[in-house]
Amino acid sequence: MKLSIAIVGLPNVGKSTLFNALLGRQIADASNYPFCTIDPNVGVVEVPDDKLQVLADIVKTTKIIPAIVEFVDIAGLVKGASTGEGLGNKFLTNIRDCDAICHVVRHFSDPSVVKEGSVDPQGDFEVICAELIIKDLESIDKYLDGNKNNAPELKTKKYALAKKLKSGLEQGKLAIHLDLDDDEKILLKEFFLLTAKPYFIVANVDENTYQHVEDCSLKIEDYSVLPVCAKTEFELSELSDEDKKNYLKELGMEKSGLERVIQKAYETLGLQSFYTAGIKEVRAWTINQGATAPQAAGVIHTDFQHGFIMAEIVSYNDFVDNNGWEGAKTKGLLRHEGKTYIMHPDDIVEFRFNV
Repeated sequence: MKLSIAIVGLPNVGKSTLFNALLGRQIADASNYPFCTIDPNVGVVEVPDDKLQVLADIVKTTKIIPAIVEFVDIAGLVKGASTGEGLGNKFLTNIRDCDAICHVVRHFSDPSVVKEGSVDPQGDFEVICAELIIKDLESIDKYLDGNKNNAPELKTKKYALAKKLKSGLEQGKLAIHLDLDDDEKILLKEFFLLTAKPYFIVANVDENTYQHVEDCSLKIEDYSVLPVCAKTEFELSELSDEDKKNYLKELGMEKSGLERVIQKAYETLGLQSFYTAGIKEVRAWTINQGATAPQAAGVIHTDFQHGFIMAEIVSYNDFVDNNGWEGAKTKGLLRHEGKTYIMHPDDIVEFRFNV
């Protein structure tokens, strides 16, 4: 299960610098002028996870496979992009295949960096949302116009939902915030709307602010904004692991921006991890919160889900405290769970299945 995050924002808010920092190497052009990103940059990073090495040491394997996240750096938007301003909004289609949107807003005061558009984080966010809404209205209008003479379609729940969506979008509401019933939420997916994507907001802050990140409380609407200093994070990305830890300690931070952004993405999408651990490899897997054991097995291979018999499970803490499978089994901590078992965060699992 690959997690894909689109990074969007106005030009020169620090999207590409943040993208480079998250990837830990120079990929995107982060020049100080608008629209330095034309084609979307795509990069895959490993999810930082200290548990993997602990598990690998216990089961005595050298092969570690972490979960991964894909970041997509979308070209900067400006007000009026839908009517051709700046580079237009044709790049918004690159968001459709992503699972969530990371809105980057400017909250730093460097006068040497060209500023486009609004002068405050709230304004930055509103400009981007307006462009996403306009793009979605284009999609909804295309569907409505294409079916206005289609008598059978006019009577469907999908057509009624399209009219409801159009009304909400025209009021400036994001589709994800509309009051929809369960059937409508399922039908909503058929429209592939950008404003139906889960999202979170990252504020690119000054270096001085970053040193007091715990005290940086910025809100946009009802959303708590995640403060990140893209410039500092890029500097961190160029350091060794040991130097990185020391630098983070100097900043008074326990986790890097990459870790906090990924954690926020997991929270936004309702995701969690489980592990498989054996002599061949230790691996982290990503599943939805509330996933059953067969559904978790299906993330590894669809045959595992179809032929699921049971799952042998030990919690991470019990696995570590008892030095692996055998120690946990001896203590009676190895559980045999069936098809209705709901996976817990950080379960260590071996699946039993029929081929």
